[in-house]
Amino acid sequence: MAEYCDGGVQAYSALFNFQSLLSVILLLICTCAYLRSMFPSIIDRKKTGLLGTFWKLARIGERKSPWVGAACLLMAFTVLFWS
Repeated sequence: MAEYCDGGVQAYSALFNFQSLLSVILLLICTCAYLRSMFPSIIDRKKTGLLGTFWKLARIGERKSPWVGAACLLMAFTVLFWS
């Protein structure tokens, strides 16, 4: 069920709103890449489970950094001016 915020606008969680889901994924990629560059022992490729997933997100951020940066700029534009 959707809850209503101020002004009668429906508020959804990030799982049900595609734009919010993309924002969360981009933030996770950027955060994991940054944390891996600052603290490489925390996010290691030999970890399993959730920390292994964080390593994969950090790897995406490292390898695809121009594309991730462009996606972050596009997402910032849409969040600020589109919605």
